[in-house]
Amino acid sequence: MDQTNNNGQPMGSVYVYTNNEALSRKVGDSLRLLLAENGIRIPDTFDESVELLICVGGDGTLLRGLHAFGFPDIPVVGINTGHLGFFQELQYDEPDRLLDICRSGSYSVQKHRLVRVSVDCGGPEPIRHLGLNDIVIKGSVSRITHLNLYIGGSFVEKFSGDGLLIASSAGSTAYNYSLGGSIVDPRLNLLQITPIAPMNTTAFRCFTSSIVLPPDLEIHIVPDYEYDRGALVVVDGMEYDYAELARMTIDLAPAEIRLVRLQHYDFWNKVKTKFL
Repeated sequence: MDQTNNNGQPMGSVYVYTNNEALSRKVGDSLRLLLAENGIRIPDTFDESVELLICVGGDGTLLRGLHAFGFPDIPVVGINTGHLGFFQELQYDEPDRLLDICRSGSYSVQKHRLVRVSVDCGGPEPIRHLGLNDIVIKGSVSRITHLNLYIGGSFVEKFSGDGLLIASSAGSTAYNYSLGGSIVDPRLNLLQITPIAPMNTTAFRCFTSSIVLPPDLEIHIVPDYEYDRGALVVVDGMEYDYAELARMTIDLAPAEIRLVRLQHYDFWNKVKTKFL
């Protein structure tokens, strides 16, 4: 994560994305009206003119917005109408603070590199998915799954359990945290592999704690099939079911997203506020 100041130019075009909850739709409508009354263009569809993406809802809404618009290379600000709201910077009852951001162009951005999975199903090209938080690899059916884990070019283990989660630093406070993985300061670019219900018996020996890796190492996962050749790849909670999956490669993509942060933003204060 890198935090830098914007150049202070006012926003000319802003897109407001909401979930379908009544409060979010109401807040989204009022924000569109407020911004339009102050001379800011509010397009009906997301287009290349948009200079700021506003996501009204919870963390899931922000993630869905990023995926829906292809992880745009523009600042993104979250307006919280949900529960945890870890990514969100503003509460829904702070429209004046959002208007000030748009009119003054005065804010900081917190940069997060995206996590990427390349799925080889035997075709001419791998299928690629990007995520902000994490990639989860599970079996396609509810039984123990066996995954051969390689880090760099080295074989590490034959994992046996429910699956593996690979999280970016941004995703360390999401599913990774509930699995017992470490919370990571977003100023660190890294990948974290966290096991999901690992088997650790005389028959199966697996790591039971997370593994933290530098940003330039690739992770390779080769399923060890006993019955079917299916696997479930979950990217930021979005599921992709593959019937024939030979190999997966997970790494940090060069692409970044830029979350708007206000003055005095402090990650560890947010951790304390949201989790303690």
